[in-house]
Amino acid sequence: MTNINMANTASCDTYLLFNGETWIPNGVRAFLYTVVLAYCFIGLSAITGRFFKSMENIMKHSREVVTVDPHTKATIVKHEKVWNYTIADIALLAFGTSFPQISLATIDAIRNLGQLTAGGLGPGTLVGSAAFDLFPIHAVCVLMPRAGSKKKISDLGVWLVELFWSFWAYIWLYIILEVWTPRVITLSEALLTVLQYGLLLLHAYAQDKRWPYVSIPLGRGDRPEDWVPAEDTSGDYGDNYDEIGETTPGQSEDIVDIFSVHSYSNEGYHHVPEKDVEELSIGLTVKNKQEDTRWLSIWRQQFVDAATLESSESRKMDSVCLRFVRIFWNLIIAPWKLLFAFVPPYEIAHGWIAFICSLVFISGIAYGVTKLTDQISCVTGVSPYVIAFTALAAGTSWPDLVASKIAAERQITADSAIANITCSNSVNIYVGIGVPWLVDTMYNFFVYQKPLYIDNAAGLSFSLLVFFATSFGCITVLVLRRVILGAELGGPRVWAWATSVYFMILWVVFVVLSSLRVSGVI
Repeated sequence: MTNINMANTASCDTYLLFNGETWIPNGVRAFLYTVVLAYCFIGLSAITGRFFKSMENIMKHSREVVTVDPHTKATIVKHEKVWNYTIADIALLAFGTSFPQISLATIDAIRNLGQLTAGGLGPGTLVGSAAFDLFPIHAVCVLMPRAGSKKKISDLGVWLVELFWSFWAYIWLYIILEVWTPRVITLSEALLTVLQYGLLLLHAYAQDKRWPYVSIPLGRGDRPEDWVPAEDTSGDYGDNYDEIGETTPGQSEDIVDIFSVHSYSNEGYHHVPEKDVEELSIGLTVKNKQEDTRWLSIWRQQFVDAATLESSESRKMDSVCLRFVRIFWNLIIAPWKLLFAFVPPYEIAHGWIAFICSLVFISGIAYGVTKLTDQISCVTGVSPYVIAFTALAAGTSWPDLVASKIAAERQITADSAIANITCSNSVNIYVGIGVPWLVDTMYNFFVYQKPLYIDNAAGLSFSLLVFFATSFGCITVLVLRRVILGAELGGPRVWAWATSVYFMILWVVFVVLSSLRVSGVI
């Protein structure tokens, strides 16, 4: 803790927002930094919309599979999804929505290179984020189904596997902090932490495919073929500047693949004569040029929408006060909207370019958050760990909240909404803490031949114990809801609200106890 405080004390003498701010009273500086920090969280919320849409486009990507009918010897061409349903939840949804925390922890680790002690922001934020994911996000998701409707987990086997690895992640963290090498992280421990993310992916895939000997023998209920149902594509993503319609292949026209000499439509597949291949090739060339023009038009429209303060829907409002509020809000977030308009349309390259660009912007915001947190801790005297447990954990977990909320609203099952929560907690440890610690331990090992020391290991371990206790209460209620009501999400509004309030109480208990322990009060 000493190194962190010394670093923060030094940073108080430098300005962050504008020249001369060091002459301002600390109370005013703390207020300004807090406002800017909140504005950064608004930016995270805005970029989440683009991230989520790009991920949906990645999930729509399919590949051509050619088989031969054993009876008729006819060639059959099918298009199958590239991404496995379960792997997409872990590798895309959970990893992507946890990227703010991962970026913050990695930046914190890089800033501490050359010091024998680990930074405090990363681990504190990730453990606090785990509690935010488990309690407030569950509290929101349980209310998302419409009144009386229920949504349950269709594949309990996969959820149990994800839940096991989620809890094991925090048990493992406690072991390496307090049992194996107390208050010290070695290179082997950091490496093993990161490798367990691969084991999570492998075990979840094995359960999804029902591999013998390594999967739980539980049946699977009805599950949508598409990650997001096609009949409901008008969700509110938290921004209103890229709601541009798209034409999905197969909706209104036949799509032709000249390499397989087959075409397919909504009704199925049919053979394409060889003599039509040249004409089809010319047609596809023209179509590709039209697509390029369309993408440029969409990209240009993104900037137009970002600069528009009042939409056509807002103009139809009868209340002048509501119109003014919406205009004022659009004016506040206009800088973020203009900045994120540079993200290419998510239709390009199956959404990968927009996906990567979104993560880059998230990393940039995370870097600003770390600088602001240093200054807030310095001018207020509040421990960085306390700020990490509370403000940073809640702010950087906003993409998790938005993603789970959308999944709970739009999917017919609760799998992805709850899987995002459990998998995000696993990703927080295996990647979010594992990678930064691996960077620091490698540096210390090769430069100093020493391990990485954890100054506040006792406080972090105490938070883990509180998390175990409160999370047991959370999972117990979910199981009871499944047994009594038949579903984890939704149900009678009274019980849904009661569950939501209970989850929020658990979160408050975690935050209060952890903050008091880190501050030395208990």
